[in-house]
Amino acid sequence: MSAPASAGTSKAAHSDVAPKKKKGPGALATAYLVIYNVVMTAGWLVIAVGLVRAYLARGSYHGLYYSIEKPLKFFQTGAILEILHCAVGIVPSSVVLTGFQVMSRVFLTWAVTHSVREVQSEDSVLLFVTAWTVTEIIRYSFYTFSLLNHLPYLIKWARYTFFIVLYPMGVTGELLTIYAALPYVQKTGLYSVTLPNKYNFSFDYHTFLILTMISYIPLFPQLYFHMMRQRKKVLGHVEDYSKVE
Repeated sequence: MSAPASAGTSKAAHSDVAPKKKKGPGALATAYLVIYNVVMTAGWLVIAVGLVRAYLARGSYHGLYYSIEKPLKFFQTGAILEILHCAVGIVPSSVVLTGFQVMSRVFLTWAVTHSVREVQSEDSVLLFVTAWTVTEIIRYSFYTFSLLNHLPYLIKWARYTFFIVLYPMGVTGELLTIYAALPYVQKTGLYSVTLPNKYNFSFDYHTFLILTMISYIPLFPQLYFHMMRQRKKVLGHVEDYSKVE
């Protein structure tokens, strides 16, 4: 599942309203993180431009995935480094939560969209790719400016507002894409292991995908309303102040 917020965002948001500033990463780690986030921002901007150019050239949104397939795979896979950042402690986020969020997208990118080529022309793929692209441009920009201690309010506002639409949009696209892949996975036996075999082990990928879809039911509301609470915490006091004035 592609949650627009991570535990890192949660802690970054908390720092926006906390009176005492927590100690951040060292100078070298900060420089590395700035470079990483700038590169990732640029990468997702490349994907956004690719989508727009392909649409203008074709005059249709059908099949736009093929125009950004390679950069999407590269930069989405590059997000795996975020798990490493948490593991070594240069980012104060939960390794488990970050790992879940990153790997769920990597899984959808490689184990579903890449592996089941029949779904690549589905409109649902464009739905989640568009949601991911806008989300990641905002998210990595937010991290970059936060690390530089110069966060524009517009980016902060976008970080805690756009998810209201982008998160459900992305989840809808992901679920529809997995659903579209089910018949092909069942027909081909993709990634499934049947008995008998020397390991006495069986695995049904078709069933696994169904269970993955079901897991969205408890997880989506938790992550979505967590972000709503974070939005109120980060932006609420500013909006209240504006109302008073």
